[in-house]
Amino acid sequence: MRDVNAESQTVTATGTGTGSVAARLAVPVGIMAAVAGAFAYVGAVNPNEPGHYPVCPLYRVTGLYCPGCGGLRSAHAFVHGDFAAALHDNALATVGYPLFAVLWTVWVVRAARGRPPRLTLGPVHMWALGALLLVFSVVRNLPFGGWLRP
Repeated sequence: MRDVNAESQTVTATGTGTGSVAARLAVPVGIMAAVAGAFAYVGAVNPNEPGHYPVCPLYRVTGLYCPGCGGLRSAHAFVHGDFAAALHDNALATVGYPLFAVLWTVWVVRAARGRPPRLTLGPVHMWALGALLLVFSVVRNLPFGGWLRP
């Protein structure tokens, strides 16, 4: 929409984003810096060596793998380019890394153009995501799902 000031005859665009490009990119760049820092740390400090990271509380108490179990080992293998090991340690997380990269790139492009990020997840999407996590958790703890265990 455009607003026209009758006195000065100036036209201003509204809804195209406020602030400079640098201000609009501050949050996505900050998020990427945090993610890159976390991946750098996990890449440097091997989670396969005991004592560096805490054990999953669910695994410690029940012996069952949660959807996040093996995520640090997966990230470590991913950082080092060992994608087969990353898939073995946590397949869901390994698929999530490139998905995050795509969503982050879309966010940056939209922010640079002054458009708001639009990721509308309705109840159906949230239930589907929850079901995916539940099925992944159950299958990796069943005898035939041993290939999904870290």
